Amino acid sequence: MEENITNNFENRIDTSSLVDELNQLRKGINTIVKGQEKTIDLLLTAILADGHVLLEGVPGVAKTLTAKTLAHMIEGDYSRIQFTPDLMPSDVIGTNVFNAATHAFDFKKGPIFGNIVLADEINRAPAKTQSSLFEVMEERQITYDGHRYTMEEPFLVIGTQNPVEQEGTYPLPEAQLDRFLFKIDLSYPEEQDELEVLKMHHQHQNPTNLMDSQYKLSPQKLQEFRALAKQVMVKEELMSYILKLVRLTRMSNELYLGASPRAGVALMNASKAWACLQGRDFVTPDDIAYVIQPVLRHRLIMTAEKEMEGENMDRVIDKILHMVEVPR
Repeated sequence: MEENITNNFENRIDTSSLVDELNQLRKGINTIVKGQEKTIDLLLTAILADGHVLLEGVPGVAKTLTAKTLAHMIEGDYSRIQFTPDLMPSDVIGTNVFNAATHAFDFKKGPIFGNIVLADEINRAPAKTQSSLFEVMEERQITYDGHRYTMEEPFLVIGTQNPVEQEGTYPLPEAQLDRFLFKIDLSYPEEQDELEVLKMHHQHQNPTNLMDSQYKLSPQKLQEFRALAKQVMVKEELMSYILKLVRLTRMSNELYLGASPRAGVALMNASKAWACLQGRDFVTPDDIAYVIQPVLRHRLIMTAEKEMEGENMDRVIDKILHMVEVPR
């Protein structure tokens, strides 16, 4: 991360201390979660951009540990929902419970009411349960029995799914996938990182005990950094660049479904958050290139022919990225 960079935000807030604190936060998470540096960078970008994340990886690559560690480090309320085929919408958002003392029904909040909500194996629940997430993911609120319940900030849904095991799973609706800012593919750690994991377990080190308070980021600081991310400047030619990339996905003969206007907004907001993480108050084409794959890979659908050929979605996105002239 770039350091000691002079920022020119209109409100003249010095971001150097906030950048330093996020560096400390990253360092703290990396002491617990080994070999997932880019995943952590993208998660920090998502939380600054106020976007949800879909993590896809085989079992054992620290998807749950990453979510739990992030919640602890930002001093947030962590909630975990195990998605199963018999999970009902009320098991997620809550339900009315009769209060014998008042002879009235009280709303009992479900596990979705948290700051960092882990939707574990999210693709194991049927469409009826998935639809209960639509409103809360987009509007940060729950409407139940005519009453509206607003989520506390920050609010981040981290969904996980296994790319290998398909038995007993349901494809996520396109409308729900479009509500995730990023889809992050978790790979196996490098050899040295995996050796560190072995050493931790050999020494019986509980990852929870390694969560040092010196690395934590207070909710107040997080809100300040979010406010700064919103103020990051995007030149009009870069907005046009983003628009061309998004619209080109709708014309590609390799794609059956292109990106929606929401995808363009997501690409811009993610680029602003990533630029802010670098200590800059302006977006560059490199910022857009860095986040374009996790922003688009779950929003696009390849044609049946390309799928049969074994084409990779990230390669398709790279082709589109190189088809548009980069603004100077």
